[in-house]
Amino acid sequence: MLTLPNNVVDNCQPDELADNDVFNLLAGSGKTRCFPKNTVVLNEGDPSNYLCLINSGKLKVYLSDDSGHEIVLDFMGVGEYFGEMALIDNCGRSASVMTIEDSKLTFVTKDAFNACLAKNPQIASMLMLGLIRRLRHATKKIGSLALLDVYGRVANTLLHLAKEQDGQMVVDKLTHQEIANLVGSSREMVTRIMHNLIECGYITLGNNKQIILNEKAKSPF
Repeated sequence: MLTLPNNVVDNCQPDELADNDVFNLLAGSGKTRCFPKNTVVLNEGDPSNYLCLINSGKLKVYLSDDSGHEIVLDFMGVGEYFGEMALIDNCGRSASVMTIEDSKLTFVTKDAFNACLAKNPQIASMLMLGLIRRLRHATKKIGSLALLDVYGRVANTLLHLAKEQDGQMVVDKLTHQEIANLVGSSREMVTRIMHNLIECGYITLGNNKQIILNEKAKSPF
């Protein structure tokens, strides 16, 4: 079994607070649209002049090839935003984004963003904190893919995604295929690992197919 450090989850609270502040300051500067589940909001390489705020729902950020293979970089939910890099460097989108639940998004154009920035210059430092948080996450993901076996990558991913709910650490419902896309493995391998984590008492499946990290999971896997 792979030994993981107990502090593998990095709770970057100041960065999360910065994200909330950016969201609140920009929320009134755009137009809101609703998207059904499994709708591509933007594609990698697309030109863009807007930033998106997530009012409701859940989305995945991913890369894919011409054969349809994909790797999920992250999931995003209420109160988060994406697309700020394209506003800053004027380059194409670095990844694709798709809804995995019915979602409501607010689109803030580059002109509206610049106007809000002029009135609230502190947004610049808040965006910087958010970008640093994402860079840290990307660095850890690269390290995980390069240095950990599949078991370790699955364990690391569950620890990263877990949020506290009613005194428990819970991961929102994910299919084995979605986990496989996150860790760069096959669904069959992830299924075997998930069954092993359940049998060993590290995780339990909740009523809504949430993944609950048991007390044992606080120790190294």
